[in-house]
Amino acid sequence: MPTDATSTTIKAIVWDVDDTLFDYASADTLGMRAHLSAEGLTARTLDDWKRITSEHWARFEAGLVDWDGQRRERVRAFTGEELSDAEADGWFERYLRHYEAAWALFPDTVPALDALADAYRHGVLSNSSLLNQDRKLRTLGVRDRFEALLCAAELGVAKPEAAAFHAVCEAMGLAPHEVAYVGDQPDTDARGAVEAGLKGIWLDRAGRGGRPELVRITGLEQLPAALAADTRFGAPDTFG
Repeated sequence: MPTDATSTTIKAIVWDVDDTLFDYASADTLGMRAHLSAEGLTARTLDDWKRITSEHWARFEAGLVDWDGQRRERVRAFTGEELSDAEADGWFERYLRHYEAAWALFPDTVPALDALADAYRHGVLSNSSLLNQDRKLRTLGVRDRFEALLCAAELGVAKPEAAAFHAVCEAMGLAPHEVAYVGDQPDTDARGAVEAGLKGIWLDRAGRGGRPELVRITGLEQLPAALAADTRFGAPDTFG
């Protein structure tokens, strides 16, 4: 397959979901705040939950624990209790009801999908589970925008491993250099995609900057320009 950047035409955009299309951080914060109140857990904080989630999510991405296991371990670490699997699952399900009540897309998500609908094919690659992300995208009304949806829990490999990116390219019948990947994590998403042969684009919504080697945008309204730009001689700091 050709890999010469001078002849590359991007045919598809593959998207991350959480904190890229979907405002996961806000939903998680609102959901956990409501859950803590309902459960009477005044000794634990949102920062504790975020730290524990990050630690156990990293273990899941590294293949050290399965999807259900990372949820149970997060609950046990957060509560400090030796809960059975059923008890941990019940606790997490109660949290999910509050979390899901706060689900929302970012305001720029649908306008970007509309603007790019005719020019590109679209897919999703997520370090989550298929059941979780399929339901989320359907609930949010955008599942039909994506022809392919692949997730780490079913693939058995997670971003930033090249095999994860290559799996979604194969599912869409495209070579890696024909695909752009858009995600909110500079290393897991953008750098991982680039190293796998895709065009990686970092969606830096917080404006952190500091990664001049990456193609970076701060909002999805900048994505069309980033896709059209020739970055053979280095990535601009930002588009727009």
